[in-house]
Amino acid sequence: MDIFISNADGRPIYEQIVRQIKEQILSGKLQEGEMLPSMRLLARELRISVITTKRAYEELEREGFLDTMAGKGCFVARKNLELVREEQLRRAEDGLQKAVDAARIGNISLEELTEMLRTLYREI
Repeated sequence: MDIFISNADGRPIYEQIVRQIKEQILSGKLQEGEMLPSMRLLARELRISVITTKRAYEELEREGFLDTMAGKGCFVARKNLELVREEQLRRAEDGLQKAVDAARIGNISLEELTEMLRTLYREI
């Protein structure tokens, strides 16, 4: 599992961990049932507090991405297709919000923005 912590990133460290683990689960890099490193091991590898890794794992479990088994560890949860779709919708909405903000600043009309989106969507 590859996780990179950036001091330049404005988000707290636990959020960086949560985001990166989610991305690896959604992309299939981490498979359902796969065991994650223990909180202590991950903290040691990233040179951060165990409290920070605990907070990240708890957040991922609360959101349905991880299952914790007492005495065994944390595992990637079975994929809930509705959860995966909701996460993808949230990501798309975030990207579109950035595009809308940039369009407003650049005085780009809704029609122009819509046409750009149609063109880009067809290219995929």
